[in-house]
Amino acid sequence: MKNDIINIALANPRGFCAGVERAIVIVEKALKKFGSPIYVRHEVVHNKFVIEDLKKKGAIFVDDIDEIPKGSHVIFSAHGVSKTVKRDAAKHNLTPIDATCPLVTKVHREVNQMYDKNYHIIMIGHKGHPEVEGTLGQIEANSPDASICLVESLEDIEKLNIPKSKKISYVSQTTLSVDDTKTIIDALKDKYPKIQGPKGSDICYATQNRQDAIKQMVDSQDLIIIVGSKNSSNSNRLVEIAKKNGTHAMLVDDVKDLDLNLLNNTKKIGISAGASAPEQQIQKIIDSLKQDKKIVITEIEGIKENITFKLPIF
Repeated sequence: MKNDIINIALANPRGFCAGVERAIVIVEKALKKFGSPIYVRHEVVHNKFVIEDLKKKGAIFVDDIDEIPKGSHVIFSAHGVSKTVKRDAAKHNLTPIDATCPLVTKVHREVNQMYDKNYHIIMIGHKGHPEVEGTLGQIEANSPDASICLVESLEDIEKLNIPKSKKISYVSQTTLSVDDTKTIIDALKDKYPKIQGPKGSDICYATQNRQDAIKQMVDSQDLIIIVGSKNSSNSNRLVEIAKKNGTHAMLVDDVKDLDLNLLNNTKKIGISAGASAPEQQIQKIIDSLKQDKKIVITEIEGIKENITFKLPIF
């Protein structure tokens, strides 16, 4: 790399959202109150450094309730869980602590309310994502009137064969791209003009704010670096938005993922982070650039987030 200046623009807001902070505090509080080990069903948030830190403190992450000793405490991740998971926890005499993000709980509430009113529910989301599995699982698959399905793309909408005489509603995964969700919702409304949706967007405030911050800075940068883990939906969406706007972008979990050779002749770098990525990971990347370059850092003005969520009582 040549010995010249790199201008680094830091997006705002970036990094931890209120739901992620709440989930991490819940695990730490449970460890302090009940001692280790504390079992967590699925990664409490999608960031490997957060997970490794909590493991060192005594948290054990499992994908199956059967892996947890009977009578233990179990924390449900920020992504939410299905009714079946909650029922299985009760069968194993586990004491549940719910770290589900309140914005995901809102979507669960919408699904249950619409189901009670005999709506067929369409969920917009990515197959296999734990939030999607938890939301789809609000409607028992073995119920005679089970009426919920998943769409990921415009092609999925074309394949839908729901009678137009039936009441239809939709909900969305909270961490999707705002623009992509709008495209799918518009297509649903074209096909089913009477379809109902939530009063407000299901896309969470933090997801939207971080996407808007990328859109604000993308045209003035040569490269956008998004700090986040590969299994973080909202982090991946930030990369997609930058690329769709014609700017080279990469997702890095750690400074080790950053190929410094790719930064040759790069003068302007924008940096942001997904909602589950710690600020310290951004600082490590900046520190690595300092070793080889003179850098000038600018904080881009953005929306000030002051949202907090109450902790559950346990």
